[in-house]
Amino acid sequence: MESFGVLLTGPMDDYLEAELSLRFKLFRLWESPPEEREGFIRDNAAEIRAVVGNSKMGANADLIEALPGLEIIASFSVGLDLVDLNKCREKGIRVTNTPDVLTDDVADLAIGLAICTMRRICDADRYVRSGSWKSKGDYRLTSKFSGKRVGILGLGRIGLAIAKRAEAFNCTINYYSRSEKPNTNYQYYPNLIKLAENSDVLFVACALTDDTHHIINREVIDALGPKGVLVNVGRGPHVDEKELVKALIENRLGGAGLDVYEHEPHVPEELFVLDNVVLLPHVGSGTVETRKAMADLVLGNLEAHVLKKPLLTPVTPLQDLDDIQNIQLVFRFTSSCDPNTIEASQGDPKRMMSRQTSRRRCGGAGEQSGELRMRRCFPKVSGLTVQWRGVARLSEARRYRVGGVKRAERA
Repeated sequence: MESFGVLLTGPMDDYLEAELSLRFKLFRLWESPPEEREGFIRDNAAEIRAVVGNSKMGANADLIEALPGLEIIASFSVGLDLVDLNKCREKGIRVTNTPDVLTDDVADLAIGLAICTMRRICDADRYVRSGSWKSKGDYRLTSKFSGKRVGILGLGRIGLAIAKRAEAFNCTINYYSRSEKPNTNYQYYPNLIKLAENSDVLFVACALTDDTHHIINREVIDALGPKGVLVNVGRGPHVDEKELVKALIENRLGGAGLDVYEHEPHVPEELFVLDNVVLLPHVGSGTVETRKAMADLVLGNLEAHVLKKPLLTPVTPLQDLDDIQNIQLVFRFTSSCDPNTIEASQGDPKRMMSRQTSRRRCGGAGEQSGELRMRRCFPKVSGLTVQWRGVARLSEARRYRVGGVKRAERA
């Protein structure tokens, strides 16, 4: 693997960089002056077969086109908004990210930001350090987090983790997403404005896409209102930052806890003097334990690719399967309930495209076996669930003509 060329787009984790250097032939793009980077890429393109980026430095179409031997992009992040996935699919380039391992850290931080903002913890700390407690007396009263109405924009891995934590504080959980999520007890709002109107704290935890850019606009902020708090642990461009600043200055919004910003590392200076705002330097996954776990995923994905083993956390398939027709997805099940309904559905969890559902109703006493077939399976779509009423045991889910066993989960 020492001859396998890896382009590191910028300085990241020390452990990751050291391990990449030990295992692969590492090219450090940022060490070249900006005006020389195009030449650096051109001079080394023949040797570069992988790119390692993150949420700030990805791989756009120009970089992908400049690397004819590129086989895989391994992102040291969950978000892939700076990776041109369409170009990757077009060229058959594999893409991986680092999901799940950072979920707890980001969710912990989100709850911490909410509590810090509502209880004015950072401002109260400054009050003590400045001697104001001694000279001015007790600090003012603040607002509690427990029992509040929590709204979550994006009920994915991180959104769900935030919801579970908020439940421990006896909060009411509501959410907005492109579609209602099955098997949750949380209230779904198909309209973000309505969610904001019915939230005391609104958490932003969705992916950044064209549709979610500036999804938190003036209308949403005004719906949240002068007692509401906005917490953003998603991406900075989710929020129209100019409108956020104006709302905070004009007291149209109660407070904000921010870990991300629209033009990082630049933060609007107007926020620096506001005591109802908590500002963090994009540290959602910034713990020693999680960054090492993320680095290990990047390294594991690269090694799996080189050794021709299954990727640990693939995002795009190795081959483009759009032209394959009549792919069948077959679920084999055993049922012992009368009657029983088995249902399988598939849809893009972000855009809810190419959705289809297949059902089979089983009757009669005793244990039965059968198959549930989806005649046209959409190979690029990852949002696959199998659910049932009654008692059923799913024994296998296999995609024919593509191969491999697909994991199916009880919804």
